Amino acid sequence: MSETTEDFSGLITDYDPNFRAGFAALVGRPNAGKSTLTNALVGTKIAIMSDRPETTRHTIRGIVHRPEGQIILLDTPGYHRPRTLLGKRLNEMVRESLSEVDVVLFCLPSDQRIGPGDRFICAQLMETKRPVIAVATKSDKVSRERLAEHLMQINQLGEFKAIIPTSGLKGTQVEELINLVLAELPLSPPLYPEGDITDEPEMVLIAELIREAALEGVRDELPHSLAVQVEEIIEREPHNEAQRNGTEPTMVDIHVNLFVERDSQKGIIIGKGGKRLREVGSKARKQITALLGRRVFLDLHVRTAKDWQSDPKMLGRLGF
Repeated sequence: MSETTEDFSGLITDYDPNFRAGFAALVGRPNAGKSTLTNALVGTKIAIMSDRPETTRHTIRGIVHRPEGQIILLDTPGYHRPRTLLGKRLNEMVRESLSEVDVVLFCLPSDQRIGPGDRFICAQLMETKRPVIAVATKSDKVSRERLAEHLMQINQLGEFKAIIPTSGLKGTQVEELINLVLAELPLSPPLYPEGDITDEPEMVLIAELIREAALEGVRDELPHSLAVQVEEIIEREPHNEAQRNGTEPTMVDIHVNLFVERDSQKGIIIGKGGKRLREVGSKARKQITALLGRRVFLDLHVRTAKDWQSDPKMLGRLGF
């Protein structure tokens, strides 16, 4: 038996009265495997992945569709002791996310020991009165013995709805985690149309893909100091009959600024003779082309904005 409801677009949608839908936040310290797990849960790439800490700068929202329910995932920035105004604002983003969700996924990487940061985050989560599922991420990186030890240590941290080991990279126990989350969500009609996987603006996703490409293989200092701003996306005029009649998409020009805090970092991004910046553009362009479904011209400019992480005006300009 199904019921009907009117969704946000004004369309009447059939849904099972036992259908569940709601919001789940992935929370944990930096480099806890949240972004990789988000992509595994959604089934495609939404959040950028890097082995560098503090990679995620935005709360990327992904949508998981199942016949019995729908999960809207918030992949939050790594919760940490802030050293800059940016760090404080990222932590504020995490706290705001927790106030809006139905369930929390507390990510604790299996290849790292539980430390003071994890205990601090756990205490914050227990105060939210939201159901918390503890997720031992990166389970593929450790032995069975180490994983068993890690799970016992997690159990001693607090009262969790469930504790589950997963590997976003290998897809291990991802479906089981989805079922655990769905059980905690309220009865609700679908919140997004079938097929939607994110509601993030294209500009945000494009900036994240460029930032991921720029971070690959660089020194430890750069992830904290790199910001990407998509200035504008301009659609070119049709230049052939297929584009004029709409059977072939036109090309788009994307103008982008990459901001670093020091001139020495500018050299890291650009590379000798601009080689590295061309590699960044080539890698990012392939992914952006796949995202937009059309050919892309990527115009990248690297600029120095001294101490931008502590500059309120610059943070506002960058969307923080």
